[in-house]
Amino acid sequence: MASPKTFWRVLCMLRVGWCLLPQTGYLHPDEFFQSPEVMAGSILDLKVYHPWEFLPKSPCRTVVFPLITSGVAFWAIKALQHLGLSTSCITSYTLLVSPRLLLTIFSFILDYSVYQLAPLWGADPWNSLALLAGSYVTLVFYTRTFANTVEGLLFALLLLLVSSKAASKTSASAYRWQNPLNHRLIGMIIVAGFFNRPTFLAFALVPLLHWVCAGATCQQSVRRTIHHVLCLAPSAAFTAVFFIAADTWYFTSPLSGISLHSFYEASPLSILARLRQSVVVTPLNFLTYNLNPDNLAQHGTHPHLTHFAVNGVLLFGILHVEAVSNGIKLLKVHISQFMWLKALKRSSHSAITCPEGRLALLAFYFIPLALLSLFSHQEPRFLIPLILPLVLLVTQHRQAQQWKSINLVFNLCGALFFGCFHQGGIVPCLFHLEQLTHSPESLSHRTHYTLLFARTYMPPRFLLNVNKSNTLVELVDMAGAEKGFLCQILGSIVNGPACVNRELGKEMTCQVLVIIPGTVRTIIEQCPLLVKKETVIFPHLTMEDPPQMSFLLSEKWRSQLGLHILYLERNKKSI
Repeated sequence: MASPKTFWRVLCMLRVGWCLLPQTGYLHPDEFFQSPEVMAGSILDLKVYHPWEFLPKSPCRTVVFPLITSGVAFWAIKALQHLGLSTSCITSYTLLVSPRLLLTIFSFILDYSVYQLAPLWGADPWNSLALLAGSYVTLVFYTRTFANTVEGLLFALLLLLVSSKAASKTSASAYRWQNPLNHRLIGMIIVAGFFNRPTFLAFALVPLLHWVCAGATCQQSVRRTIHHVLCLAPSAAFTAVFFIAADTWYFTSPLSGISLHSFYEASPLSILARLRQSVVVTPLNFLTYNLNPDNLAQHGTHPHLTHFAVNGVLLFGILHVEAVSNGIKLLKVHISQFMWLKALKRSSHSAITCPEGRLALLAFYFIPLALLSLFSHQEPRFLIPLILPLVLLVTQHRQAQQWKSINLVFNLCGALFFGCFHQGGIVPCLFHLEQLTHSPESLSHRTHYTLLFARTYMPPRFLLNVNKSNTLVELVDMAGAEKGFLCQILGSIVNGPACVNRELGKEMTCQVLVIIPGTVRTIIEQCPLLVKKETVIFPHLTMEDPPQMSFLLSEKWRSQLGLHILYLERNKKSI
């Protein structure tokens, strides 16, 4: 049996290798439409879809982290192409993988944090790292361009700072953690996390309380709280001004685009004038929108116990069950608020690995989960920052070994389902369509393509690698359109007026392609349309239109688990 250290190293190589492969699973539209889709339009001038959160009339997301992740990746590949180091740097593959690779590199912040935190909380570092790296949450979610991924990394850094400071109270090296630099870093992380996602405050609340109260009496806690707030204020204020200035510049610039030349050439006076005209504070807009129950209902509502009873198990499996079991046991001991305060007061006279330490880790895990459960819109990815305290808690109890086989099977199934199968045909399909629309034949004959997606997640346009000025490629997203409406739209497109080259006044070659899951492939058969060619991308599993068991057991199982690209033929009799 390989040692935990060797197991962790293998899993690290798998994390990077699977990112480069790349993963084809499509987890959620926010994976693309809150970072690379927006940045591809601003930096690479590609034809994209701008989500409502990034429109100047409703800016609800900061642009700073998309710029740091997808923006930096796109600037790099654009620079390589301009320098002539590679003539084909910008492809659908590099557009997908470069931002993911950067996030994958950043994901090792989690590993570093666990390695440093494990001894402080009485856990074995290498067992903790093996458990972290073996989780499909790390392999799949922390290698994607989610705002939740950035939130998890900031949470890990915050835990590293506050736990080290609290633990050092009992050691001779306590002076190291009184360095003013730590106060500045904590202030910056709190504000940066708030601008990334205001829900970060739910994750930061207990660590900050623990940081302030560790080793202090009740009377001292009040004075310490005031002192810490004053120490955090300068760096927090500076960070907030930076985010507000960056968001204001982005959302008040033409078409919400970033122009490096205009940014560097702009004078300080012009920048200040723009800031005075319209200051954009994206977290306030985010809170205003999400605190309205009617707005949340548009994105789906869930019972308040969904995070606790469903999402926690879906993400972490037996680890979540172990945390719940440990929580119930410790709750019997610390049943009242008085006992909780007494435990904090004793922390300066006992090691951090005592039951009070376990209680703190449980609080790091369950209190954010409870606060997020107050909102009616609950998705599993909202909980991915909690993997760090959960790993430390389970390893501290040394109970991970008991469920090693179950945990291995669970994470293998999760990685395959979310990393490969779930909406897994969309990304390879866009790769295929990018090659088709950029083929020498299509370019020489100036072929016009209409790409109609139906019954799939929203396709990210930037992966088609189509310039904004290109009018020959049109993507239509029909989402969950019903059969009658879908047939009507297809009929009007296929049998409509002939395509005409406006420059030459001549008819062009037109291609109409329908992309639809195999489970609803029969819808197209019921439309009065001619299919002249068909390509199947495998695998593709859609839970909105799941396959029937009878089909999975038949010879058509591969067709059911595929995404079909149908080439429709123009019906000349109806023209």
